[in-house]
Amino acid sequence: MEELWHFVGGRRVKGKSGRFSDAYEPMTGTTISRVPLASREEVREAVDNAAAAQREWAAVNPQRRARVLMKFVDIVGREKEKLAAILAREHGKTIADAQGEIQRGVEVVEFCIGIPHLMKGEFTDSAAAGLDVYSMRQPLGVVAGITPFNFPVMIPMWKFAPAIACGNAFILKPSERDPGAPLFLAELMLEAGLPPGVLNVVNGDKEAVDALLEEPEVKAIGFVGSTPVAEYVYAHGAAHGKRVQCFGGAKNHMVIMPDADMDQAVDALVGAAYGSGGERCMAISVAVPVGEETADALVARLEPRVENLRVGPSTDPSADFGPLISRAHLERVKDYVALGVQEGARLRVDGRGFKMQGYENGFYMGGCLFDEVRPEMRIYKEEIFGPVLSVVRARGFDEALSLASNHEFGNGVAIFTRDGDAAREFASRVEVGMVGVNVPIPTPLAYYTFGGWKRSMFGDLNQHGPDAIRFYTKTKTVASRWPGGVRAGASFVMPTLS
Repeated sequence: MEELWHFVGGRRVKGKSGRFSDAYEPMTGTTISRVPLASREEVREAVDNAAAAQREWAAVNPQRRARVLMKFVDIVGREKEKLAAILAREHGKTIADAQGEIQRGVEVVEFCIGIPHLMKGEFTDSAAAGLDVYSMRQPLGVVAGITPFNFPVMIPMWKFAPAIACGNAFILKPSERDPGAPLFLAELMLEAGLPPGVLNVVNGDKEAVDALLEEPEVKAIGFVGSTPVAEYVYAHGAAHGKRVQCFGGAKNHMVIMPDADMDQAVDALVGAAYGSGGERCMAISVAVPVGEETADALVARLEPRVENLRVGPSTDPSADFGPLISRAHLERVKDYVALGVQEGARLRVDGRGFKMQGYENGFYMGGCLFDEVRPEMRIYKEEIFGPVLSVVRARGFDEALSLASNHEFGNGVAIFTRDGDAAREFASRVEVGMVGVNVPIPTPLAYYTFGGWKRSMFGDLNQHGPDAIRFYTKTKTVASRWPGGVRAGASFVMPTLS
């Protein structure tokens, strides 16, 4: 069993706290590594390294910072198979899914290569007599990211790429369940030419998180995870004077209108609901067919598809999805299925009894399909984060719209229809942050921002796209007048343009 490390100041650093967490291989259930859990002192050491490195990194011009990211993209392309294998082994998702995750992370890095343009300020010549006004974007200093187990490559890239491009130093606290891939990314960034200390990785639990939230040198925190923890990180970080963006849970709906192409809708729904075992914040977990005829047709097509989903080890190229992240999470998802039955939902497909031959100790579960789910049920209200899809039947368009709009989470939503008017009205009125029209997982492209509404997001600025540049920089505005301009003597009134 391997003992992992922190990555501080451009080198591997053994844990000093004496505390460890076990990381598992979900497809076999075996322990594969011991993950050191950092103390406050170890976090402080990382912050000190980052602060020292950041001052010189901020002085590097944006074009040169962009070149480091360019080289990093090339190196990730070279190491993509190795990175995907590490990711799949620790998380449990299939190799193909892992490669897709890597690509989505790389696309944000590619966006950040445009940092010389993205950080440009504004300039007004002769804003008043002899007066020029201009603005500039400057880095915050040391910033940090706390990232989840379900995307151990993509979300760290979404966080550290824009932060570093803007001239900040970054401290990453990845999930202790699968830290191998984030540690590898830090080494690849070093190979790409990033100065030691600009990107640090500190493994840990709540002690490390609290240390980052309370450390005065850390100016901003980004978080992705469950809503209760997101709310805690947001409140605790803001109370310590930090800029904070926190992304929490989701309950993403997909509305299927009577005129939808049913085959297309079912294909989209199966992939969006069960891909990665449902362990995605953008997974569709609620299907909302409009009208009983639409609902009956949808469920009739869904049932055999869910029954025939191929569950397998991460290394099986024919598997639709692999095991869940841990035994504890597997039992949690199974408990939700049992709860749904108790609440009166109709369990059309029950995947709880699935066993993988030769991998009996792995954390496997087949797909589950509920029908006749009602909004007052906990399986509708709460995020399950597993291969479980609930069908909530709506009588009409307005009821379907209100289901998505009234849920406490407002992360993502989709509508499948051939009616442009219905789609346009839905996109305009729905109270959700990301909307797909005949697109099941409406994750924005890298040059748009990613973020939900309501209890899916705490903060003012979203991830990647232009919001990331705003989040990781502060704006300075300069009013400039030179000798030889208009001399008007002392003035004791509020300055104006007159």
